Amino acid sequence: MADILSEIGLYLELKGENPFKIRAYENAARIIRNLDEDLETLVKENKLGSIKGIGKALEQKVTELITTGNLKYYQDLKAEFPPSLFELLKIPGLGAKKIQVLYNTLGISTIGELEYACNENRLVNLPGFGQKTQENILKGIAHVRTAAGRYLLHEAGTMAWSLLQDLKDCPQIMNLSIAGSLRRNKEIIKDIDIIASSSDAEKVINCFVSLPDIAEVVGRGPTKTSVRLQGGIAVDLRLVLPEQYPYALHHFTGSKEHNTKMRHIAKSLGLKMNEYGLFCEEDGSLLACGSEEEIFKALGMSYIPPELREDMGEIEAALEDRVPVLVESKDIRGIFHFHTQYSDGSNSIRDLAVELRKQGYRYMGISDHSRSAFYAGGLNADSIRRQHAEIDALNQLWDDFYIFKGIESDILPDGTLDYPDDMLSCFDFVIASVHSQFRMDKDSMTKRILKAMDNPYTTILGHPTGRLLLSRDGYELDLEQILDKAAQKGIILEINANPHRLDLDWRWVKKAREMGIKFMINPDAHSISEISNTGFGVAMARKGWCEKEDILNCLDTDSMKSFLLSKRK
Repeated sequence: MADILSEIGLYLELKGENPFKIRAYENAARIIRNLDEDLETLVKENKLGSIKGIGKALEQKVTELITTGNLKYYQDLKAEFPPSLFELLKIPGLGAKKIQVLYNTLGISTIGELEYACNENRLVNLPGFGQKTQENILKGIAHVRTAAGRYLLHEAGTMAWSLLQDLKDCPQIMNLSIAGSLRRNKEIIKDIDIIASSSDAEKVINCFVSLPDIAEVVGRGPTKTSVRLQGGIAVDLRLVLPEQYPYALHHFTGSKEHNTKMRHIAKSLGLKMNEYGLFCEEDGSLLACGSEEEIFKALGMSYIPPELREDMGEIEAALEDRVPVLVESKDIRGIFHFHTQYSDGSNSIRDLAVELRKQGYRYMGISDHSRSAFYAGGLNADSIRRQHAEIDALNQLWDDFYIFKGIESDILPDGTLDYPDDMLSCFDFVIASVHSQFRMDKDSMTKRILKAMDNPYTTILGHPTGRLLLSRDGYELDLEQILDKAAQKGIILEINANPHRLDLDWRWVKKAREMGIKFMINPDAHSISEISNTGFGVAMARKGWCEKEDILNCLDTDSMKSFLLSKRK
């Protein structure tokens, strides 16, 4: 009862109710929590109202809940808010008043949505917030995440990379690699696996457990040592002899399903395969392999990159020598989907262009938010004219770098784009994205997006499912219909490389690729530092079996100009 009264107080605060009314529920919760008498007896004997701090309205509500097992007032209040909203209260320093502002102004109802908004600088100008508050909220989110047990790819990768760099200073280690789901570039990571080879396991273990990032040693043995990092994630270090290293690396990279099928292939050849080697079943002799490539070759297969080892046809492809030559980061010639100071980005167009050019890219595509995204400084007609004039001027500065004019247009609830066609026609490309009303039913959402894809100016479908990893599932959507439309209309699907999105999911990327659909790997960057997001998009493209030819931004500048011009025509 006390917990429910406390929740009512929080809901009332979220609604912006009278502070005295809120305090009455908070006080009542405290009084009931500290009662010496039996609450049910007090209700039964009509004595609850005699307790100081319990007025008639509160007495009625407590009585209703005790006698019926339900409280309509509480249920009605609860129905007004998403259940996930209370998760925000776990973030240190974030109270109900601030949550009310976030929910009412930006529609934020989950921790992931809040983190994403912070990364896009959307809290800086909110009343009662500011830059420092935004930074503190991000720190608070990181604190909450350490107890959640699941980590985004970039979070786990950063911690694993730091460990690996420290371990490289250990002279007894001969071979060293990340393994497990992190090596396979899964989007969600539960723990980190590291494989090392050495002839002096004890010294390596001593080195490992003394690293500054280690918070706790969970288990210690001659072949496996388990720890927990300061960041909360669990890490297993597995030690093998140098001659066992290739087999251990393959085995502990996984996946489990991939390994099971590989063992069947080995058995059909009269071999036994495990983490220690590849052995002849007849006499137990070791078939010596100096690398993973040699292991696959010994089984009559071409090499399977780690990203593909999910038992989704990669073994059959390797047996038939048709494993794709996967796209690499060096193949990406330019990047689209940048937000600048014209909307909610941190940097100017020029600053972004200078940095991209320095990093070796040959073009970029500016795509600030459209006018309906008022919360993100969406562009009106005057802002678009000013931005295009600036881009024209910048394009006169370089012969080896080009800036394309684009927009990330909201797909409105009725499926129309955010500007009339005469305005859309002035852009080199249009990324059409859903940014509102995520809770439409499956049929309505599918029709909404299909209608947007029918617009002749839609070039790219942005973050196609709207998911935020570990926070928000994608909206209800018939992706089969979306893929069919993309194939029919030649719409490019975005692989949104923001590590909180990684959308389109790599499993659907594989299916779309098989249908002949093309992709763009876009960082969805709001600052210079987020240019590096592109690498996560490349990882997802690789998991989806993409080759260079499948990714549109592997085109050179002239080819990209020709492609976009043909789309507009």
